[in-house]
Order: sequence, then C-alpha cells, then structure tokens
Amino acid sequence: MNTKGHCFPKAIILQAVYFKLRFTLSYRDVEEIMKMRGIVVDHATIQRWVFKFSPLLDSELKKRKKSVGASWRMDETYIKVKGVWCYLYRAVDKWGNTVDFLLTRRRQRMSAQSFLIKAIRNNCRPTVINIDKSGSNTSAIRVYNKRSFSNIKIRQCKYLNNIVEQDHRFIKWRIQIGLGFKSFASAKRTLAGIEVVHMLRKNQMLNPGTSMFKSFCKLAA
Repeated sequence: MNTKGHCFPKAIILQAVYFKLRFTLSYRDVEEIMKMRGIVVDHATIQRWVFKFSPLLDSELKKRKKSVGASWRMDETYIKVKGVWCYLYRAVDKWGNTVDFLLTRRRQRMSAQSFLIKAIRNNCRPTVINIDKSGSNTSAIRVYNKRSFSNIKIRQCKYLNNIVEQDHRFIKWRIQIGLGFKSFASAKRTLAGIEVVHMLRKNQMLNPGTSMFKSFCKLAA
C-alpha cells in the first residue's frame, strides 16, 4: 500500500521509529510489526521517519543529558556505508556513559580533532583521555591542548579502553540487520537515533519517563 501523503498520528510515528532504533529489526520487520497492530505503513515511509526525526531526538537529548565524568575513553570503530568503510568516533566516561559520537569518512587527525571539539563543546573539558596507540587521536589531543591552552592528559592503557570497545559492539550489533546504509547522510542520522536510545538505556536522561519508551516520547514532546 502506498502511504505517501498519508497523515499518521504522532503516537504511531513514534512507535515505528522507536522499534527501528531500539531493536535489531529491518525496516520490513517494523512494517510487519505495525501491520500486526492494525497499522498499514510502508517500510520506505518508516525509513523516512527515522531519517527525519533522529537528528531532532539527538538535539533534544543533548539538552537533557546528565553530566558525564571528566575521565574519558576515546576510540573509533568501522561502519560500512554504500560499500565503503567509514569511521565512527565515540567516547564514554569511566562509568560507561556515552560522551559523544561522530561519523566521519576518513580516519585522520582532522576527523579525530573534529570529534574532540564536538565532544567538549557538548559536554565538558576532560582531565584525561584514554586512547589506543592511534597517532591521529594523540595528535588531535595535543593540537587541542596547544590551541586552547589546556592540559588534557593523554593516557594509553589498553585494558581501560575495553569499556568503549564493548560499547562499540552494542552499536554495531544494532545495525547488523538490513542491507546496509545507502548514503552517508542516512548512516549519520540513523546512528544518531540508535545512540540516543542507547543513552536512554543507560539512564543518561535527566527526568526520564517511567520506561525507555516514555523517555523517548518525552524527547519528542
């Protein structure tokens, strides 16, 4: 059934978007679940909803996110977009709370630096960042320290990065179903939505709802 132009209630849209972002489901899986609930909506429409609303949810959570700690673990993982490997930079604090994330096309100092600036702007300036042996991450922190007259300590302790590597696995597990991302913009927006739900799962929202879905709906209120 062609649902183009059909006006769905907000509650229906939120359910469909939440199902896709929260569970390891393809868009066709979500279409089938909605049909079981008596709602006929095309999988392409659900995809458009996720594309449209994920950045808005991400923006709202930034305003309502609990403060993170000053000791970070920073790392990057690989995400395939249209058959090409891209790089998802991520950081968590020592308790595993998500600090921030950034999808980039290349793994280089400028990418790591862009992520670091974004993470500090949206959170706080850390006192120490634990990284792997990546030269680009090391250079990015050193350049930031020099330009901002700060003194963020660089630590390279492999076992301390286990927490962020485990966090990567959850995100990658969430996107393993489906045919992959067809565009960088789609990947960036969908990953933002998945990260939002992941942060709700970790209870990182101030004044959350009585359930994860209620918290999700509060962001969209």
